[in-house]
Amino acid sequence: MEAVPAAVMKRAHDEKLRLCDALERIADALPGVDRLTCLRTANAIVPLLRGIHQYEETIIFPAYEEAVVGSNANLASTRRLRAEHVEDECFAGEVTEILLAIGHGKTVENPEAIGFMLRGLFENLRRHIAFEREHVLPMIGIVDAA
Repeated sequence: MEAVPAAVMKRAHDEKLRLCDALERIADALPGVDRLTCLRTANAIVPLLRGIHQYEETIIFPAYEEAVVGSNANLASTRRLRAEHVEDECFAGEVTEILLAIGHGKTVENPEAIGFMLRGLFENLRRHIAFEREHVLPMIGIVDAA
């Protein structure tokens, strides 16, 4: 198995965590959020997630599956992580639409619902990262991606 660069995963996780922090700041600021921040964040979400997910699915997950063959580890983990990628990208599309609308001046009529939605996305992303750091990356020789 080829070595998987720890720096790539560290950078990917750092970028996703910065996105989570931005979403959390927006959620905390509702209804009085900065429109430019909403536009900037909206334009970054889907491309960022797609790029990282593609890397994980073509490099990280196959390396993990190869590492756990013959062990007691369950390959259902990568199936679940792939499913989470699909869910996260769909959710990110919905969040993007809302943030674009706010960024273009739409009134925030229900800040609690929008905040709940934003929190749902960034909490899912943070959980996904934690699982990868604790279970997937150590199995492929990346022990300190944090």
